[in-house]
Amino acid sequence: MTDTIQHIDVSIQPIELCKLLKIANMVGGGGEAKIVISEGYVLLNNEVEFQKRKKVYHDDIVEFNGEVIQVNVVKLDKEASPITTKIKAEKTLTKQSAFKKTKNKKAKTDNQQQAAQVNDTPRSKRKPISF
Repeated sequence: MTDTIQHIDVSIQPIELCKLLKIANMVGGGGEAKIVISEGYVLLNNEVEFQKRKKVYHDDIVEFNGEVIQVNVVKLDKEASPITTKIKAEKTLTKQSAFKKTKNKKAKTDNQQQAAQVNDTPRSKRKPISF
């Protein structure tokens, strides 16, 4: 076991133990994280933890495979969030609202056309299914 404790910054609290192992690059993927937790290879605050989705909070210490990490929750300011994310969110909302408007217009015209076609077309000539 190493003497240094690596700090992992997360923006949400609580975070699930399997997700924390992935974020800290202690395992290759989520499936591997769940396996090592269920087999008892992970320590949470110096106790063996078997719960894959155990909630981990600020200042909790996680040990696995000789590595020790400590969870540090960092509050993100609304001002600190990237501008590109805000712009992308606004574009997505405008696209969604535009899509809904065109969808409603198409639905109205399609319903009118279908109503006219229903009266003109004869029924299919399939035999009914009997059991």
